[in-house]
Amino acid sequence: MKPRPPLRCWLSSREGGTRLAPQPDLFWHEGPAPAGPSVFVDPARRMQTLLGFGGAFTEATALTWQQLPAALGDELLRAYFDPVHGHGYALCRVPMGSSDFGLGNYAHADVAGDFALQHFSIDHDRRHILPFIRAAMLAAGRPIQLLASPWSPPAWMKTTGRMNEGGQLRPECRTAWAQCYVKFIEAYAAEGVPIWGVSVQNEPQATQRWDSCIYSAEEERDFVRDHLGPALHAAGLAHVKIIVHDHNRDELVQRAGTVYADPEAAKFVWGAGFHWYVEDHFDHVQQLHDAWPDKALLFTEGCQEGGPHHGEWNLAERYARSVIQDLNHWTVGWIDWNLLLDEQGGPNHVGNYCSAPVLADASRQALHVQSSYAALGHFARFMQPGARRVLCAATREALECTAAVNTDGSVAVVVLNRSDAALPFTLRLGPLAAAVTLDAHALLTVQMAGDGLRSAATP
Repeated sequence: MKPRPPLRCWLSSREGGTRLAPQPDLFWHEGPAPAGPSVFVDPARRMQTLLGFGGAFTEATALTWQQLPAALGDELLRAYFDPVHGHGYALCRVPMGSSDFGLGNYAHADVAGDFALQHFSIDHDRRHILPFIRAAMLAAGRPIQLLASPWSPPAWMKTTGRMNEGGQLRPECRTAWAQCYVKFIEAYAAEGVPIWGVSVQNEPQATQRWDSCIYSAEEERDFVRDHLGPALHAAGLAHVKIIVHDHNRDELVQRAGTVYADPEAAKFVWGAGFHWYVEDHFDHVQQLHDAWPDKALLFTEGCQEGGPHHGEWNLAERYARSVIQDLNHWTVGWIDWNLLLDEQGGPNHVGNYCSAPVLADASRQALHVQSSYAALGHFARFMQPGARRVLCAATREALECTAAVNTDGSVAVVVLNRSDAALPFTLRLGPLAAAVTLDAHALLTVQMAGDGLRSAATP
């Protein structure tokens, strides 16, 4: 019988500051599994196809990257986008106009009353954002699917005349605003940066002190049905995905459901996006899938709020738990917020400082990698675009787990232990078993080679 390949393992843990560290190989054994906790994996039972993982190309991130010495800038690009030596990010987000993570408000159509959009321009993006995206594409060496999200229409298109502090899109500006998406997509394509999808509005229920705009669920439905969807199709951009909601999980079912219940609106919509800034509500993600299984689910933003949180382990656990639960509830991709920020958690033009997986020090001479970077790597490095989530379950709630099979047949299993005690368990695949002990407050990825799967299935 052909020897079975060993199981490769990588660990991150609170104790000792271990981050994505290779561990001794594990080996399969046949026979009855010992009593005690188990994690079961069945690669033959396959669910959704994964688009991948990534982060956001904000103006704050791009500017901070440009301020790094060339060697450090290249190091950051490799760490995130290199598919062999880094995370291999392949699904990212870019603001369409200004967001709070930038130097101030700006719009691509900033001439008041220019309904024909004769003055539409992405010159602002050419300063920081586009150079960063193009550098990331080179580092990736493969396509990056890019989601564009507006935080606010231009001030003159809004009921308040301001980009900040909410307001609504003026009814007479809906056609022109839909054409802004078209022009943005076409302008980025001309720069060699294709847009994969657009969301209607970032956080359409939130009146923020920064760039924001309010839509009811019905207004979002009507804008997609009567303006945005037809505009993209008329411009030959029907391939560009439209994502609704793009806000927290708490009202995901009601908001997206309002759009999906209208057949004329739903035909334009690929799926719903969501964030994590309220209660978890992972069950809402599942409920929306169950009700509309033909529509996709995408995590479009999450970060640790309230400052940079240098060196804190709890960031890793928050990220890992969300990714595990979102994948297990049919999410097809997971996009972090800022890829890089400064030591304060900015720049942010309204002082809404947050953490990022990598922070640059004040002198821009060093990068400080946070635990959230390692947590994302446990998934992104081992679950490639095109992977399929597979059946994976644990016999103890303290062991949170998910798994996916890649196109090469390899399987990645990720297990999180947020408890205060080390947990021994048996990893089980059909008649095969491997003994594992996962430290307290630790995250483990186990990789099974494709050959190992074949030999496991065929003794």
